[in-house]
Amino acid sequence: MKLRTLKHHVSESFKSLGRNGWMTFASVSAVTVSLVLVGLFMMVMFNLNKIAGDLESNVQVNVYVAQSATQADQAHLGQQLKQIKNVQSVEFKSKKQGLNELLKSLGNDKTTFSDLQKENPLPNSFILKTRQPLDTIKVAAAAKQLPNVSDVRYGKGTVEKMFKVISIARNVGIVLIIGLLFTSIFLIANTIKLTIVARRKEIEIMKLVGATNAYVRWPYFIEGLAMGVIGAIIPILVVMIVYHYAYYTMSVSLSAMLIQLIPYQTMAVNLSMMLLLLGAAIGVWGSLSSIRKFLKI
Repeated sequence: MKLRTLKHHVSESFKSLGRNGWMTFASVSAVTVSLVLVGLFMMVMFNLNKIAGDLESNVQVNVYVAQSATQADQAHLGQQLKQIKNVQSVEFKSKKQGLNELLKSLGNDKTTFSDLQKENPLPNSFILKTRQPLDTIKVAAAAKQLPNVSDVRYGKGTVEKMFKVISIARNVGIVLIIGLLFTSIFLIANTIKLTIVARRKEIEIMKLVGATNAYVRWPYFIEGLAMGVIGAIIPILVVMIVYHYAYYTMSVSLSAMLIQLIPYQTMAVNLSMMLLLLGAAIGVWGSLSSIRKFLKI
C-alpha cells in the first residue's frame, strides 16, 4: 500500500469517527465499560495466582532423623533422600539449629525454656524441596519408608486442602475471565456493527464504483483500532488508580501475614499493555467481522 493511500485512509477514518459522533461514543463506551470489568477482575486474579504460587513454593517436607542413627547412617540417609524422584534440594538442619529457631520464635518467653539448651530433645532433620508443589505428598511417602527416619511432616491434611482450593480458584478464575472476555467481545462487536449498518449505503456506493474489498476494509480497520485504543485508556487509568490505592494500603498488613502482592510498577506495565492490546484487538475484530457481509454485493 502506498503511503499516500494509507494517509488517506487514516484521514477518512478519523473524519468518519467525528461525523458519527454518537455511534462512536457508544462503541468507545462499550469498550471502556467492558475493559474496566476485565481489568479489575484480571488484577485480582493475577494477585491470587501469585499468592497461591507463593504458598505452594513454601511447602516443604521435614524428615526427622531417628535418635539412634549414627553420623554414618545420617549421611547415608541424606544421599537416599537426594535420590527420591522429584526432590529438588535437600538441606540438613542440626538439632542445635532447630533449637535456636525455636527459642527465637518464642521471643521474650525463651528464658522459660532455657533448660532445653542443656539437654536438647530435638532431632536432627532434613528439609526437602520438591520440583513441583504437588510432588510433596509422594515425596513425603517415599521418605517415610527409608531406614533411620523417625517421622515425616509436611502439613498433612492442610496441604491437600490447600492444593485443592488453589486448583479450584485457578480454574474458576480462568473460566470467569474467558466468559467475561467473550461477553465483552459480543457486546462491543454488536455495538460497532450498529455504526456500520448505519453506513451501509456508503459501503455499497464504494463497491459499485469499483472499490476493492481491501480498500473498503482499511478505513474500518483503522476506526476499529482507534475506538479500541481510545476505549482502553480509561480502563487503564481506573485499574491503575484502584491498584495503586489497594497496593499501598494493604501491603503492610499483608506483609505481616507473609503475603506479597505483585509490585505496583510490574502490574501497571503488564496490565496496561494487556488492556491496550485487548482493546485494539476487540475494536479491529468487531469492525472487520461486522463489515464482512456488506462487502458481498
